[in-house]
Formats: sequence, structure tokens, C-alpha cells
Amino acid sequence: QEQLVESGGGLVQPGGSLTLSCATSGFFFSTMYMNWIRQVPGKGPEWISSIDTVGNARYAESVRGRFTISRDNAKSTISLQMNSLNTDDTALYSCALTRSYRDFLENKFDYWGQGTQVNVSS
Repeated sequence: QEQLVESGGGLVQPGGSLTLSCATSGFFFSTMYMNWIRQVPGKGPEWISSIDTVGNARYAESVRGRFTISRDNAKSTISLQMNSLNTDDTALYSCALTRSYRDFLENKFDYWGQGTQVNVSS
């Protein structure tokens, strides 16, 4: 069964850190391009980071230098290390999978997870 399951969300104070994980199943994971997206109620989804099949990462300007994406092909998982969190980072964070390189370059996604909520508040 093809599945993406996020975990690691929660409440954190401004300036704090959090690590999100995404476990996948049912995919030939090592050939998949992986992404993190976040969404706030009332707004469209915001792409924040991607990682290709060999570990090259891209970041949105809003998180560059604070967030780090990584992948573990042996475990079929990706992670998002988030540092220096601020209230603007409050959102539902989802991982998404892209099959083709062309779609990866265009930030198009084939599968989404349900997401994990991150709340940054004092």
C-alpha cells in the first residue's frame, strides 16, 4: 500500500527546534523525489524544501539556512530539521512524493501525506 506518514510535530517556543519525519511505504523510495510542503488555514500550500534521489536539496527562501532536509533510503524516510522557529512557521507540514524529475523541477507532487501540525508560540 502506498503511504506517506508524517510525525514529529508539536508545540515549540519561538527560537526552538523541531525535527519532522516522513515514513513511506509501497514505493521504490530510492528513485523518488521527496518534498516538504506546509499549509496554513485560508492560504494555499507553500513548498518549502525538496531533495532529489542522490541527496541534493533545495529550499524556499523563507526557510533557507534554518531548515535541513535529509533522506534515508535504507529506511525509506525523509526528515526535516527545523531550527530558529518563529511564529510564521506555524502550519500543517506534509511530505510529498514526486516520481519524475521534470515534475520535481516544477514542484509538482504525486502523493501527499496527511501532515503533522507545528505550532510555534510562547
